[in-house]
Amino acid sequence: MLLLHPVAQISLTQWTVHPSTVAGIVALAALYLWAARAAGRRVPGTGPGTAQRTRFALGLVVMFVSLNGPLHDLSDTYLFSGHMVQHLLLTLLMPPLLLSGVTGEMLRPLLRAPVVAAIARRLTTAGASFLIFNVAIAAWHLPPIYNSAMSSHGVHIGQHLMFMAVAVLMWWPFLSPLPELPRLAYPGQMLYCFLMSIPMSIVAIYIAMADRLLYPSYASAPRIWGISPLEDQQIGGLIMWIPGGLFFYVVMTVVFFKWAGRESDSTASAQVDWVPPIPVAR
Repeated sequence: MLLLHPVAQISLTQWTVHPSTVAGIVALAALYLWAARAAGRRVPGTGPGTAQRTRFALGLVVMFVSLNGPLHDLSDTYLFSGHMVQHLLLTLLMPPLLLSGVTGEMLRPLLRAPVVAAIARRLTTAGASFLIFNVAIAAWHLPPIYNSAMSSHGVHIGQHLMFMAVAVLMWWPFLSPLPELPRLAYPGQMLYCFLMSIPMSIVAIYIAMADRLLYPSYASAPRIWGISPLEDQQIGGLIMWIPGGLFFYVVMTVVFFKWAGRESDSTASAQVDWVPPIPVAR
């Protein structure tokens, strides 16, 4: 019979806040405001509107909630399944809010360097975005690598930073604000959605169907809510499999109705009044 450990308690009212995450979020917000003002000065009317600012702010809120408070404590100390919820928020919810909150003119100065422009063109294609995101997700869930993240705070921070970075790349073919680095056409976006659901499901099935504990750090963790380590692992795999997979089908549905509602062509590239050429590396 499983007994709750006396210290296995999660408070929803007493938040643990990690200064490093707050500093990062504040720095990101300051960079956003600076870029927004700079874009408006260069080309009037190209700064973010109220809706975009709101989405970006919500993205920062999701980042804060994911990396602090009860969810952070639950995922780092008690439950693998809590960690999976945290990872889904950091890869499927936070990045599209941030990316849809910026305008092309805010990012365009980065493309002035030929090397940066060339690298950006290669990394933001659908194929590269798909490959980079899924390889990173699969690699970090391999037991040796995942367990190293759980045993080292520095590696764990690196894991979360990589998840957020590759997730922005993964969302780029849907939400690119730069015509120079264009979105996929709507039919391509639908195919991209379908393909995106497959690798994550494979990783999730591997975790959920395992008959042994893949991540031993949770075996010694205080038990909470009467969930055994193996049950916790199975629940975590199911969270990654079902909500994570269904999420892409929801996005696919949204893309379909956007495509069906268009009266012009099938391209989904962002529309702007002025598009300077990208410098070519020589």
